Amino acid sequence: MRILFAVFASTTVATLSAADLPKLVAHRGASHAAPENTLSAFKLAWQEGADGIEGDFHLSSDGKVVCIHDFDTKRVAGEKLVIAQTSWEQLSKLDVGSWKDARYKGEPIPLLTDVLDVLPAGKKFFLEIKAGVEIVEPIRKILEEKKADPAQVTIISFNDDVIRECREKMPQFPAHWISDLKEINKEGKESYYLERFEATKGQGLQFQATSPVTAQWLAPLKEKHIPLTSWTVDDPEIARKMISYGVSNITTNRPGPLRAELSK
Repeated sequence: MRILFAVFASTTVATLSAADLPKLVAHRGASHAAPENTLSAFKLAWQEGADGIEGDFHLSSDGKVVCIHDFDTKRVAGEKLVIAQTSWEQLSKLDVGSWKDARYKGEPIPLLTDVLDVLPAGKKFFLEIKAGVEIVEPIRKILEEKKADPAQVTIISFNDDVIRECREKMPQFPAHWISDLKEINKEGKESYYLERFEATKGQGLQFQATSPVTAQWLAPLKEKHIPLTSWTVDDPEIARKMISYGVSNITTNRPGPLRAELSK
């Protein structure tokens, strides 16, 4: 998911109780303060009281499921290695923490198994697949071996084929389709997005909070009890708008600070 920080003009000021809040999901962990998609970021998210985490996953050249957002390592490691063309032995030696802060020097890329190992009971894990359908079977095997709880783990992806493959290969785990919905206000696009979502057989929809989507378009999905997640929300006024839309989850880079601001 792309990182967005926007300001939504609103005259509404409301104090929200814990019961009123949707689940707050830490985008790539508590990435406002720790290097994204690292164990440090995920552990900080739990310390900040996040209800869940979101992490991105690719497949290495030797079949390891690794936690990193981009298709290569340049942005977070300084050295450009294409994930799909690089072995885990090489990837595991990279420092993906120093770019964020010197105190995270030496932070490694985690494996999916590592992330599952720090998932507390009762917390949510939104596992975003950045690769294609080739990664689905390796993920299925890992989730099975780790005895992952389908009540905790949800697969998410922008890739329609990946969602369909997940529904076929591991139907016990919820699968949510991601879309920016950025053209939903254009002629014919309301039905296009709805039909595309339905064709994925996804059980939930994750959408960009700054898209022109309306509460009216989301209402039929809400009536069908389809979980809705908005991303990536760091501004409390945008969060309040999303809450008024009835979203189940809000994905944010700053779970602790956002919860505090919404509770004022």
